[in-house]
Amino acid sequence: MAEASKRPARTAATGGKRGDKAASGTSPASRGPSPAQALWLGRGLDQAGGKLPLFDAEGRRVAEKTIRACIAAGWAEPWFSNPIKPDWLVCRLTDAGRAALEGSHR
Repeated sequence: MAEASKRPARTAATGGKRGDKAASGTSPASRGPSPAQALWLGRGLDQAGGKLPLFDAEGRRVAEKTIRACIAAGWAEPWFSNPIKPDWLVCRLTDAGRAALEGSHR
């Protein structure tokens, strides 16, 4: 039991699962997108229906962590399932995502 009390609290600073919300008191959506998220979301601004890319400008697959964080914040939403590649998240930009991008460029 004494060993358990020596462990640090699980927070964002220690890589725990509580995330930034517990550490800072704000949700990721209220802070706005990170630079990587804003770059990905911004690529949907000029696409039909706000379709977000599966690959970055260099041809590398967009990190699933980035995609899932944007979905969780409400900036992107799954659009449809890809029957050939069911593990790929085909998403589109939401109105909240557009608003977040406007706020991040101020």
